[in-house]
Parts: sequence; structure tokens; C-alpha cells
Amino acid sequence: MALFREGYNCAQAVVAAFADLYGLDTETALRLSASFGGGMGRMRQVCGAVSGMLMVNGLDNGSSDPADKQAKQRNYAKVQELAAAFRAENGSIICGELLAGTCPKVADSPVPSDRTEEYYRKRPCADYVRCSARLIATHLLKQD
Repeated sequence: MALFREGYNCAQAVVAAFADLYGLDTETALRLSASFGGGMGRMRQVCGAVSGMLMVNGLDNGSSDPADKQAKQRNYAKVQELAAAFRAENGSIICGELLAGTCPKVADSPVPSDRTEEYYRKRPCADYVRCSARLIATHLLKQD
């Protein structure tokens, strides 16, 4: 949540919080996840915090072997499990649906909103960042 409050987008806040566990420097983690804020470039598709959580899952559970179908299946099963857990707590994984009651989408605009106190008061995004970070941290702890 601190990273989100510093001005990083929801995906960046989640990915950067876990980057050091995978030998990823903060700059790379922030750049890798930069396009996923605001539900993918402010299009309000999949919530950026969820995307960040799933990127961390990929670092932890993903496969780099295209022929390893079992690894893909394990990864996709974990993706579905994490997404279902987020959905169960928040009602959706879609940014536009999550924000509908607090800040309806006006138009597709690439211009990010100013991070004012009103922005943080109006949007529940920090809570979604916290939820996603908790869910992936719980997943990581279960594996030890």
C-alpha cells in the first residue's frame, strides 16, 4: 500500500513489493508492471492489483518450458485459485466493475489521474493492492 500511496500504479505496487524474492531489481519490476495500472493502461479491464498478483505468481509458479503442459496446468490452476479468492472478497476482478460505485469511467484516456487526497479517499484501489499482496503472500507461505 505504501508503494501505491507513493504514486506507483496498483500493479507496480504489488509486483515491486515481491521483486526482491526473485532477484528482480525494483526498476525492472516497476517497468514490467507499468502497463497494467488502471485495469491495463486505464482501460479498466482486469484490475491492476490482480494483474500484479498474477505476475508474482508467474515468477513463483510459472514455467519457461513451452512443452511442459503439467507446469502450465499447475500455473493456470493457481491463477484461477488466486483470481477466485480475490473475486470472493471483492465481487469482481474487473477494474471497471470494482470502481463503478466510486468513480465511474468517463472516457478512455491515457492521462493518469492526479494523486490527490481526494483520489485516495474516493478510490478503493489501495485496499485491492493490500488484498492482492496478502493473497499472493499467503500462497507463497503455503509452499514453505
